[in-house]
Amino acid sequence: MKTTEKFAQHLKQLYTGGNWTGVCLKDVLKDVTLKMATQKVQNLNSILALTYHINYYIEAVSGVLSEGVLDAHDKFSFDHPELTTEKEWQDFKDEVLLNGSHLSEAIAALPDEILDTFFTDVKYGSYHRNFIGLLEHTHYHLGQMAILKKILPS
Repeated sequence: MKTTEKFAQHLKQLYTGGNWTGVCLKDVLKDVTLKMATQKVQNLNSILALTYHINYYIEAVSGVLSEGVLDAHDKFSFDHPELTTEKEWQDFKDEVLLNGSHLSEAIAALPDEILDTFFTDVKYGSYHRNFIGLLEHTHYHLGQMAILKKILPS
């Protein structure tokens, strides 16, 4: 198995299950209502904000793989849309899961040789570094979401 396929598998499992941590985005989000997703706990980010934030960087990396352009800015990474209905929330969750699946497929299709090349610019490091960072970042925020879900009333 190519290293890019291993990264892709790890991302897929992070989204749909079977990873080492036993926690995946699909399961954490499946029974989260819009009310739960938008409810704040003290000064912490909401589940909606964290979901958007994760997806923001998934879309950024996807853009690099499909168009060769990095179009992302940290200052916008929590600027989620205002969702007002359960359908909007469900549609957003579906979009997030689909984006993860598409990125996993795109990463799997890459040759391993790309991993040591620069991710659009020398200042961002290699593809390898960015794929590892994306996985770690997603796990980190997924953990926050799992804790918030346990704290919030259902």
